[in-house]
Amino acid sequence: MAPSQFTHLDPLGRARMVDVTAKDATHRRAVARCRVHMSPETSSAIASGAVTKGDVLAVARVAGIQAAKQTANLLPLCHPLLVGSVYVNFRIEDSHVEIETQVDTVDRTGVEMEAMTACAVAALTIYDMCKSIDRSMVVGELALWEKTGGRSGTWRRRTDDSGSFDR
Repeated sequence: MAPSQFTHLDPLGRARMVDVTAKDATHRRAVARCRVHMSPETSSAIASGAVTKGDVLAVARVAGIQAAKQTANLLPLCHPLLVGSVYVNFRIEDSHVEIETQVDTVDRTGVEMEAMTACAVAALTIYDMCKSIDRSMVVGELALWEKTGGRSGTWRRRTDDSGSFDR
């Protein structure tokens, strides 16, 4: 493929940020999910507030919110966006914590990367807060579950696209 056929390369093959200047600002939303797999003892410690570093989910929620707002600083070709809202929610199960993030904006490009970054950083924060009791934790199954707005409209993951989430 010639460099000019790639959206993020200029005619000389150099990386560039796509020009979204002419696009209309519209409401856009993205939802992402991931899991932190852990021992039942670790899950129980999180649920009961017994982790010695403090309130694991409160810290992970703030970390996820901060991460969504910093996405353009982490991913070189992401546009900086005015993030309108970020929700970070958790579901504690016997052997994992599921994280779901939702990010909204009114802007010229979508917030998929912001939602996924928020989810990943919230998961890493859970790992960091709990590593002294369970170094075998695994962060996985990070995926976009929904996006709305923009030229491509609405997209939702079918539950059979990833059999690991049972919602």
